[in-house]
Amino acid sequence: MIYVNGRYIEEKDAVLSPFDHGFLYGIGVFETFRLYEGCPFLLDWHIERLERALLDLQIEYTVSKHEVLEMLDKLLWLNDIRDGDARVRLNISAGISDKGFVAQTYDSPTVLCIVNQLNPESLPMQKEGKVLSIRRNTPEGPFRLKSHHYLNNMYAKREIGNDPRIEGIFLTDDGAVAEGIISNVFWRKGSCIYTPSIDTGILDGVTRRFVIENAKKLGLELKTGRYALEALLAADEAWMTNSVLEIIPFTKIENANYAGRSGEAFSALQMLYKKEIKNMIHEKRGREWRSKQ
Repeated sequence: MIYVNGRYIEEKDAVLSPFDHGFLYGIGVFETFRLYEGCPFLLDWHIERLERALLDLQIEYTVSKHEVLEMLDKLLWLNDIRDGDARVRLNISAGISDKGFVAQTYDSPTVLCIVNQLNPESLPMQKEGKVLSIRRNTPEGPFRLKSHHYLNNMYAKREIGNDPRIEGIFLTDDGAVAEGIISNVFWRKGSCIYTPSIDTGILDGVTRRFVIENAKKLGLELKTGRYALEALLAADEAWMTNSVLEIIPFTKIENANYAGRSGEAFSALQMLYKKEIKNMIHEKRGREWRSKQ
């Protein structure tokens, strides 16, 4: 069961118009995130990024947190996901237009939400990184959106294959480290953490933001910038971030070996990440308990 424009319907009955500009021209954006016991983690940040993208694409739609939470609760119930552990894709495309390819504002977007059961034990605990020969393309606009434009990622996936234990790492045209195919990339050298800056053309990931905003709480210095591949390969430890996979350490990238799950910075950040999730679940249970009194 999925959500399409206010209706909850079976996947086989879902119909999208061939005149939707999300299909014809790729004008659409989405967010993927994870539910823990039915709770969406860092939802405010996902909504914030989604609304920023909708404004940039001139798609008139206000993302209501209350409506999203109701939508997720109902989809969990309809799909009988009793433990509440799930992967979510919330997709908003431009919608139907009879104006053709002209500059316009879209006021009837197509809103789609899919919730899939997730088994946390099936997710990889560590990854190996492979540097891609295909370069990271530049964003279509001033900053990269989590949009329907996925050809660069598709070509990269074809290059490395579908092994879930391997992540491809993009470089920019001038050789700076950019990001993974489905992730942002971090590494530690000495007492400092490094990650590529947004001007390398990467997506401003939500879990990336969590690491950046929380590193100082752990007494870790963090710098963003443009870094050569050699800086990454010389690191003491390295990891990737993704809203579904969380924070995943690299055991190696090319011929460089890393600390993996025993890495100091990774361990501290992952512990803090898990703590925030537990706090979120505890707060939800508290609200539910109070509502029953």
